[in-house]
Order: sequence, then structure tokens, then C-alpha cells
Amino acid sequence: MPRGDKSSYTDKQKRQAEHIEEGYEKRGTPKAEAERRAWATVNKSTGGGKKSGSGRGHPENKGPAKKGGRPGGAAAASRPAAAKSASAKKAAATRKRRAAT
Repeated sequence: MPRGDKSSYTDKQKRQAEHIEEGYEKRGTPKAEAERRAWATVNKSTGGGKKSGSGRGHPENKGPAKKGGRPGGAAAASRPAAAKSASAKKAAATRKRRAAT
């Protein structure tokens, strides 16, 4: 079986990869990279091809499918400007102090 052969994947896994790939492409990821990420996600969640051999019947890990696309920065946005400024000043002072040693 050549590398990259998808014959050992079930129809459901192929559909999943196609759907994930479409989502990446919608967000502007290049076609080749979207396909690579989609199959990586399917492999991570299902454990690879499921058509034959051992490893069938194990539960799916749905974490990788839920990982991407989460909005970020909500906690920082709700902090007052003074708190963010104080934190930045503290970080700058720490960097300066560590650079001196």
C-alpha cells in the first residue's frame, strides 16, 4: 500500500475529512494544507484507517474536531485598560531585569 493511500479508511472517515477540509478552505487555508490538516484530524480522532485489522470498535476522540475555531481574547478584552497597562509594564520590567543578568 503506497504512502497516502486512503483505501483503508471507511466511507464515514472520508466524508469527515472532506467536510473538515472544506471548513479549512473556507477560512482561507491553501488546498494542500487543508487536506493535510483534515486527514491529520481524522487520524487523531479515529486512530487511522478502520476498514480492516485491529483497532476497530474503539471510541472516537472528539477533542481534535472541537479544538479549532474558538474565539480568543475574551478575557483580555474584558479587563480594564489600566490593568492591561500595568501588566505590560510589569512584563517589560521583568524582561529588562532578566536581560541584565
